Amino acid sequence: MDMNAYLSMFIDESNDHLQSLNENLLRLESDPEDLSIVQSIFRSAHTLKGMSATMGYEDLASLTHEMENVLDLVRNSKLKMDSFIFDTLFKGLDALESMVQDIVQGGTGKADVTAIVASLQSIVKGDYKTTGASAVPAAAASGQQSGGLLDEFQTSVIQQSIDSGHNVYYIEVEVREDCVLKGVRAYMVFDLLGKNGDIVKSEPSVTDLEQEKFDRSFTVFAISTLSQQELETQIAAISEIDKVSVALLDLESLAMLNNAASKEQAPSAAPASTPASAQAESSTKEEAGKQVAAARSQAAASSAPAAVSKTIRVDIDRLDALMNLFSELLIDRVRLEQLSSEIRRNDLTETVEHMTRVSSDLQNIVLKLRMVPVDSVFNRFPRMIRDLAKSLDKKIDLVITGADTELDRTVIDEIGDPLVHLLRNSVDHGIETTQERLAAGKPETGTIHLRAYHSGNHVFIEVEEDGRGINREKVLKTAIKNGVVTEEQAKQLTDEDVNMLIFAPGFSTADKISDISGRGVGLDVVKSKITSLGGNVTVDSALGRGTKFAVQLPLTLSIISAMLIKLGSEKYAIPLTSIVETGIVQRDQILNVHGNRMIHFRNAIIPLVSLSKVLDSPDFNEHNESETEIVVIRKGDKWAAVTVDEFIGQSEIVLKSLGKYLTNIEAISGATILGDGQVALIIDPNALIK
Repeated sequence: MDMNAYLSMFIDESNDHLQSLNENLLRLESDPEDLSIVQSIFRSAHTLKGMSATMGYEDLASLTHEMENVLDLVRNSKLKMDSFIFDTLFKGLDALESMVQDIVQGGTGKADVTAIVASLQSIVKGDYKTTGASAVPAAAASGQQSGGLLDEFQTSVIQQSIDSGHNVYYIEVEVREDCVLKGVRAYMVFDLLGKNGDIVKSEPSVTDLEQEKFDRSFTVFAISTLSQQELETQIAAISEIDKVSVALLDLESLAMLNNAASKEQAPSAAPASTPASAQAESSTKEEAGKQVAAARSQAAASSAPAAVSKTIRVDIDRLDALMNLFSELLIDRVRLEQLSSEIRRNDLTETVEHMTRVSSDLQNIVLKLRMVPVDSVFNRFPRMIRDLAKSLDKKIDLVITGADTELDRTVIDEIGDPLVHLLRNSVDHGIETTQERLAAGKPETGTIHLRAYHSGNHVFIEVEEDGRGINREKVLKTAIKNGVVTEEQAKQLTDEDVNMLIFAPGFSTADKISDISGRGVGLDVVKSKITSLGGNVTVDSALGRGTKFAVQLPLTLSIISAMLIKLGSEKYAIPLTSIVETGIVQRDQILNVHGNRMIHFRNAIIPLVSLSKVLDSPDFNEHNESETEIVVIRKGDKWAAVTVDEFIGQSEIVLKSLGKYLTNIEAISGATILGDGQVALIIDPNALIK
């Protein structure tokens, strides 16, 4: 079988499980007594181990297995979590992530993890040197076997389940003789049983089944919500399964099975169990005890089949192709609307109107397909902040809000690195040490807020901390030393201008170079990346109180609603989400305040911006008119009125890039093709409001 066909699926699911492991380990670190979190971690690790073994990545599988051994002791209350165990597990996760990334790059996923494995094994043996740990030796955990198919504990669990009226089955499964991946078929059977109940015992053991250490058949004792017929049908439907036998157990048949197995066994003593097998047997007992109540409630709740997943993974290139095709369709639709208004045939008009409604719905669906919650970027940061704070000996809380805010996939893919630099900067330069915070009368734990929210046609992401703030004098001194500004220019800079100096290439105020900062690479990368995405970044800081970075990004880079306007013979588009309203202003209503033109608007005085002057439009002069049309635009809580020549109307437009040669043109964010084939430039309203 060609495993390459499953490689992309393996990589995607591995990344999902690694992210889940990271998040749950962080949760467990803040609440080490919550065993439900340990169960979630164990399930993710177990699934990752099975996937890796199936794909042939033995190093991945073996390291995950060692981590699983530690987690198994914790979830069965034989080991208490401490800082050494957490650090070791996090190191193991980092190694797993490196191995998966190696596979992504076309490697074999191999790595030298002997040191981590040794630490994990020492935790299992209980002989590692740290305080607060209490490992029960594996040998002491082993229980007495009853001599039958089931030990006393497993028998008790099944008897209680039968007494409670739940379905308990003895299942015999035989795979086909030509089956290539026997372990995978066994895993699929166990996955089916796990989704619909609980597994009490398997023969051979789960580990042996996963490693294909069995001939063709295996047996399982399971509690299930499914009927005997449903269970037999669903197991038989798994490919390469040859025979399935499902027997519904009662107390009498259970006793007969156990007695028959006891008679078949030799009277001599069984070979001594290895520590690993003893531990596995013990954990089976404990696990069954922990889960039997959950299995009973699950069985009692409903006998309905498990919900089918309604999501699929789609290659981003396919979505890009779909968006490009729809963009072309939209241009043709606008052209048809224009022709329809000129020809004025009822049947043509009705057809075009229907096509417009359908394509509008299609447009909404296509855009939503590309929208991804910023949570997919934010979820990597709690672990990063935890590690940075530990390395710097600082106490830091990361508070995330608005993680469900959605952004276009193309923006999401690019925004991760800039946010990493901003957060690292906040941890290193912003938040003070514990001693400095206490001396300043602050709580010893610093707080970093990571927020995301919509505003008009943009998404704002803010990184705010309650640290030391930006030291104006230190920044100016460094800027002058590095030749970013002269001493004369420095005297004229406002606080806002000084704050923006930290984005200069090679700028750093760090006293010494470390792994985290000091090389002058970081914030300049942030600004250039945000600008390339059509956004901008601002800084607001107060010395001693903290700093806030605000990143503004376009909501989508594809299709928007816009107001088409004219300046002389030229056509322009203004995004509708930035427009408050349109209107007309008389020339005598225009005020002059300190050389700036202003107008009254809704009980406020707002600036009047001449679009023809900003764009240097040659054939339109608004001063020749007694009145002029205006578009009132908004950027956050700031408003402005923009003078235009004439309104054309509202339209759906496709954003097109101006290419590599026309970059950073003031107040222009792109272009679009209109229905008559003309090109209209798209105005960036945010550039008109300073």
